[in-house]
Amino acid sequence: MIRHLLKDKSLPFVFSVSMTTRAKRSREKDGKDYWFVSEDEFFEKVKSNELVEYEKVHNYFYGTPKKPLELWQNEGKVVLLDLDVNGALAIKRLYPDSSLAIFLKPKHPDVLKQRLLKRATEDDRQLNVRMSRVEMEMRIGEALDYSVVNDVLRKTVSEVIDIIKQHVQFK
Repeated sequence: MIRHLLKDKSLPFVFSVSMTTRAKRSREKDGKDYWFVSEDEFFEKVKSNELVEYEKVHNYFYGTPKKPLELWQNEGKVVLLDLDVNGALAIKRLYPDSSLAIFLKPKHPDVLKQRLLKRATEDDRQLNVRMSRVEMEMRIGEALDYSVVNDVLRKTVSEVIDIIKQHVQFK
């Protein structure tokens, strides 16, 4: 989704790369997909107040680096963050007047499971951990600013851009 949003060069979108303690997958690049760090490094960042939010998700820690977020905000960029629902709530609390939380939900939990199986990035244990959160994520996701069914990618991208355009003044 975010890769498709970033393709529209007419909009001032930038992507905030999250930090994680999860191991890098074969196709991922450090600094592009995530900043991959050890738990010790992660908690050093937490202690030194370098993350605006962080959560434990699927047995790993994920967080949003503060410095680029603040820099881009000052430059008038629209910063796209890929967060779980609790991370989205944390950002809403920190930036109530300048954040917009859009929950992308599957048409049905079984569709999400099929997407994860097709993606083949999780083993059975990890897949079960992910699926155990679906009910909670759906419940909290509905309480965010918008909830969009992520069924047909082109349609979903268009709907998300329309929502952003309703809320953001572009220069």
